[in-house]
Amino acid sequence: MSRKPELKGRAARLARLLPAGRAQAARTPFVLLVVVILGGGLIGLLVLNSALSEGSFKLADLQKQTKNLTDQEQALQRDIDAYSAPDALQRRARELGMVPGGDPAFLGPDGTVKGVPGAAPSPAPEPAALTAPAAPAPLTPADALAPTAPPSALPSQPQGGLPPFAPAAVPPAPPAAPQPIPTPTPGR
Repeated sequence: MSRKPELKGRAARLARLLPAGRAQAARTPFVLLVVVILGGGLIGLLVLNSALSEGSFKLADLQKQTKNLTDQEQALQRDIDAYSAPDALQRRARELGMVPGGDPAFLGPDGTVKGVPGAAPSPAPEPAALTAPAAPAPLTPADALAPTAPPSALPSQPQGGLPPFAPAAVPPAPPAAPQPIPTPTPGR
């Protein structure tokens, strides 16, 4: 029984533009939609930020690994350069028993020899301290049966009945490995 107060003037004109009862019900879904959109946007930004942070950590790890591998590659390249230096190659060749070659001779296409071939110089003898002792010659059955000293030259047994001190038997040395014979390379 109470009636709404009657609006006058400007308020009456505005009240006619907006419906009275229905306006409140129509605003609720719109407000919920805006809140959901804003919340989803914030959650999306949070997920995106986390993914970018994770990617930056992976990038830093990969850059560190790349730097380590680059350093390792440079160290290996320095080793290769040291091994391929002329003085290192010459030293290693001498360790293997190689000697510089003599004067070369060349064969022409018609079979003529150009130049006078020279023999390679023999390797310089190494000091005795650097060479290995010569291996004893292998024993043959005839050597094993032949006495090495006359029986009268053997020392007599001491008075205490103990046998005289004899050197320990030396096991035979393994046979020396045959050295491979170098073969000339055709066409050179």
